[in-house]
Amino acid sequence: MSKFVKRLISRDISGRLDGVNDAMVANIVGMTGNENYAIRKALREKGLSLMVVKRTLAAMATEGSSLRPAFDDQTGSLAIIWGGEDFVSLVKSVTKLVDSGAFPKLEIKGGVMDGEAMDAAQVKKVAKWPNRQEQIAMLLGQILSPGSTLSGQLVGPARKIAGQVKKMVEDREGSEGREGSEGQEGSEG
Repeated sequence: MSKFVKRLISRDISGRLDGVNDAMVANIVGMTGNENYAIRKALREKGLSLMVVKRTLAAMATEGSSLRPAFDDQTGSLAIIWGGEDFVSLVKSVTKLVDSGAFPKLEIKGGVMDGEAMDAAQVKKVAKWPNRQEQIAMLLGQILSPGSTLSGQLVGPARKIAGQVKKMVEDREGSEGREGSEGQEGSEG
């Protein structure tokens, strides 16, 4: 392949990866056309993109970007997978596909998160992290917890006092009702 063609392909790859900060690198070599279509469709349904490139062209295309470290320790053709809400969601989606056994030739090779290269083992650890929505829910729970505790502590004594006042009112109404009925019985007899 001539240098001119390599530059054109590199520029195309660079354009497709423009704005991508986190990605995974996988191996899909040896898949049939149907398997390749099925994996791309499964990823597309989750809002993820997949592009198969030669490592040297990908390294050339991502020179100076945060994705560059992902290609340092790789060889041959690679599948770059990116997209989704955040890197954790991306990793969880791809890990589910790998673990499902539907694509036995799909193999996670590594990735890059915040400009740092990760090997396959590190990527699999990230799959166990909470994703963005789960982190927001946890944070929201931590923010609201002290307020609900304080609310319960403020309302608790007031409920107790209200219950005691209600009991006193019921007791008085009950005793007035007995006194009134005793007075009526005495006047008749």
